[in-house]
Amino acid sequence: MIRTSRRLADGREILYFDREPTPRDAADTRDLPAVSNRSQLRYDALLGEWVAIASHRQTRTFLPPADECPLDPSGPGRPTEIPESGYEVVVFENRFPSLATGVERDVPPTAPGAPLAELRPGFGRAEVVCFTDDHDRVFADLGPDRARLVVDVWADRTETLSALEGIEYVFPFENHGEEIGVTLSHPHGQIYAYPYLPPRVERIQASVARHREATGGDLFAEVLAAERSGPRVVTANEHWTAFVPAATRWPYEVQLFPTRRVPDIPALTDEERDAFVDVYLDVLGRFARMMDTPMPYIASWNQAPVRAGREDWWLHLQVFSFRRAPGS
Repeated sequence: MIRTSRRLADGREILYFDREPTPRDAADTRDLPAVSNRSQLRYDALLGEWVAIASHRQTRTFLPPADECPLDPSGPGRPTEIPESGYEVVVFENRFPSLATGVERDVPPTAPGAPLAELRPGFGRAEVVCFTDDHDRVFADLGPDRARLVVDVWADRTETLSALEGIEYVFPFENHGEEIGVTLSHPHGQIYAYPYLPPRVERIQASVARHREATGGDLFAEVLAAERSGPRVVTANEHWTAFVPAATRWPYEVQLFPTRRVPDIPALTDEERDAFVDVYLDVLGRFARMMDTPMPYIASWNQAPVRAGREDWWLHLQVFSFRRAPGS
């Protein structure tokens, strides 16, 4: 994999990822205003969670016509977010970020009139990952080679973002389908680098610790062993198992676990990455064919925290949908 870093007209970084050497010298010719970095983090004292407040995202691009998609490659007379006329996989800093490294650091200690709502700058990073330059393809149709390149890109970005001072968690995900709330139909995902641990991660860590204290056992290992030999396996190979969890929270949900304990995507071997692609494309294909129209879904990686608790974590991916039945 070859990574090429360039800058967009407003200074944001754009990264091209290619399997073969490819010139990436096209310039962004747009006249862009400066990116807004007014995000804040506010602490919800009742739930014990941090919430990102980013009012500037209200003005982000919303479901433009296909011929005005900002994630397509640039063409004559139509510059987009990607200056090149074609690409394999591209990552760039979100123009409307919930979190940013250049955010204003001078914020009051608490929200106005709410002394328990601690305030922090909205520090972090929000990246967009374009899986293909073909506007009409979806991840399920990428094919093994392109999907594997995406996996390598996730690993690259996880390593890079984890190395940023102050980042505690790296979260790659894809929202697919208008029902999920997608604002751009081009096949893409996102990566958030958080300065705190998301609630799901904290709850899993607490459950693992309680189980070990109560039984001496390994909760992740026991759950995976039971599911691999149980009735809810969707598809599996030597290195990965995809199963419907026993206590699923969504009408349709599949979780993908590697057979070997690894903390995050960068820790996967080449063989494990190849095997993941086989299982993941199978799962996404099933989602696409399950009803008369393709299933909207959220696919979210659950990686280990950047620092504490990495030795206990087991990498896994959730794929789920809100849809209950055709048309609902």
